[in-house]
Amino acid sequence: MSRRKNDVVAEFARYLRTETVGGTVLLVATAIALIWANSPLGDSYTAVRDFRFGPSALGLDLSVGDWAKDGLLAVFFFVAGLELKRELVIGELNNLKAATLPVVAAVGGMVVPALIALGVGWGEPGIERAWAVPVATDIAFALGVLAITASGLPSSLRVFLLSLAVVDDLGAIALIAILFTTGFNALAALAAVALLALYAYLQHRRVTTPWLYVPIAVGTWAAVHGAGIHATIAGVALALLTRVRRDPYENEAPALRLEHKLQPWSAGVAVPVFALFAAGVPVNGETLSSLFSDKIAVGVVLGLVVGKVVGIVGASALAVLLKAAVWPSGAGPRDIVAVAMLGGVGFTVSLLIADLALDGQAAEQAKAAVLLASLTASLLAAVLLVRRSRVHQRADEDA
Repeated sequence: MSRRKNDVVAEFARYLRTETVGGTVLLVATAIALIWANSPLGDSYTAVRDFRFGPSALGLDLSVGDWAKDGLLAVFFFVAGLELKRELVIGELNNLKAATLPVVAAVGGMVVPALIALGVGWGEPGIERAWAVPVATDIAFALGVLAITASGLPSSLRVFLLSLAVVDDLGAIALIAILFTTGFNALAALAAVALLALYAYLQHRRVTTPWLYVPIAVGTWAAVHGAGIHATIAGVALALLTRVRRDPYENEAPALRLEHKLQPWSAGVAVPVFALFAAGVPVNGETLSSLFSDKIAVGVVLGLVVGKVVGIVGASALAVLLKAAVWPSGAGPRDIVAVAMLGGVGFTVSLLIADLALDGQAAEQAKAAVLLASLTASLLAAVLLVRRSRVHQRADEDA
């Protein structure tokens, strides 16, 4: 009986590792959040999201929404960081020119949307910080849409999008640290650095026991949070310090083993719960009626839907033209345009920046603009990706 139960659990975990399933669960959680927040039970949604718990003595008395945003999302960033590290060391991005392309594309995909948002919203109260709202790409949503719509595209495009989105979000988190950090705790930052150094040393010494790594990971997360830095960066930092090459006596490297174990929790729990408490934006008549007359909101929409594509494709084409980078293997400029459209799916960090940059009705309008732009970018990207996927499938059949 126990063996049969273990087989069922293993099969369910394998099912959750499928990105199509993870993307679907994510979209369902988002729909539930929007319906719940805008239903007669909307007050209960707010009460649950804002309910606070945790050790206040450690500065961790956070709301449910904050635990989902800063805590659970760190698990997703850790898993994404593991995959990025693996690709950089032994995968598609092992070549310098291949690795250069997503970095350059990410920079272009941040600069152009920011300039559009700043230009459109110039002179509006709050634009001095709200220009940063459309700079971020949501990794989880973008990969989910890609998985659902683009099964026939080369795997190199997924690696390109993952790398671009990770660099993009790191840049956005850096902007948060610069623009919105009110109190930087140097002692907590030093503690985080020390714990990261200890983690790297244990990896180098081939220590494998979770009894050491779990407390170090939790402590690193708490120290990064206490330093006033967005706590999800702890997940990326730990991932980039994890060993990805296996030794001769190992069946698999630590990075692959951790990715295999944590992926179901990331896809089935961490990201959907985050979406449940982040996407519940009240969409009332006042918000919708003033959405297109509010310059900041219009700048956010244009920045995400137009600026992302222009910035990503333009920077990529320029890098390839100057021979500083190469297109992903098996892919071309038209594929990059389709994937670049997914850059407009801002959601996670964009909602966070909108909440930090603006107050009251202005914040609600900006968040509604993020949702509208993300939905529009998702639909446009889905159409383009399905078409490109069919082109590649026909080419494979002809070959």
